[in-house]
Amino acid sequence: MCYSAQIQADYRKFVRTFGAVMDIDEFARLFFERAEGVSKAKIPKAIEDSFAEPQTDAEREIKALIDRFNAGQVTKLEQDLFKQRKRLADAERSLQTKVTKAATESQRIANDKILWTRGKLDDIQRTEPQPRDSRIFPGHYASVMVIEGGRRVVKPMRYQCRIAGTPAFFDAKYPGTYNARRDSLKGFWKPLFGYTHGVMLVDVFYENVSKARMEGTLLETHERDENVVLEFRPSNGELMHVACLWSRWSAPGEPDLLSFAAITDEPPPEVAAAGHDRCIIPIKPENIDAWLNPDASDLATMYAILDDRDRPYYEHRLAA
Repeated sequence: MCYSAQIQADYRKFVRTFGAVMDIDEFARLFFERAEGVSKAKIPKAIEDSFAEPQTDAEREIKALIDRFNAGQVTKLEQDLFKQRKRLADAERSLQTKVTKAATESQRIANDKILWTRGKLDDIQRTEPQPRDSRIFPGHYASVMVIEGGRRVVKPMRYQCRIAGTPAFFDAKYPGTYNARRDSLKGFWKPLFGYTHGVMLVDVFYENVSKARMEGTLLETHERDENVVLEFRPSNGELMHVACLWSRWSAPGEPDLLSFAAITDEPPPEVAAAGHDRCIIPIKPENIDAWLNPDASDLATMYAILDDRDRPYYEHRLAA
């Protein structure tokens, strides 16, 4: 399963490459609900940074919402930093008198939290982009392209799909719904397959794999089966146009939720050899429009698009 990916978060990439338009209202709603505390949406910094130099009134409104949210985060983080510095000072004074397990542990925790908080503050204030700014995990938002009114449209969606009509606890009951297995498309994913398709642009994807499987050794030779994170990157350096399913979830008294899942299938040999048993499906650029305009009465065509996928060679290495 693709548990993490480095994506093209800037909607302008979709505009330049595909002639897509941005659903400015959905982006504005997402940032408004987060700024108001209505949602706890996890939005990658790279998506925020795509509005750093707004060109329209709508983009300026979104920039103001981002700035308001970040100002609140800075205040909270600075308050937390003050608390942890006090905790550290108290622990160090105690240790000068007597070394105890409680004081030592309090010192360690305070140092860890101070380091983490400083990192979060630095990230908010940083203007130089970093690769991690566009990395998503389940529950994070990404830019996804769909067809709406005959046009390619980019919308912000959560990477974990909650199918319309299901209860909100669907997320907890099915935590793996950030990926849609190909062999479940006519079953679990039947409400979406053939109806609402999307495309996400991915540079790199990451997988948790067994260290024993990666090394090609028996589990018996390891004291315990450790997990390692591998980075998979197409050797041709090209973007992957990842096939997705998406849904708009609505419920009385709740904000609408746009969410999606990436379709996965059996892995190519090099991914299997590295120790993983699933892989996302990058579809060919010439098949994008057909994929985004599905016909539920002709699922054979959709399966044919998934079969006629791009097949780059995936180089892998331990993730940093």
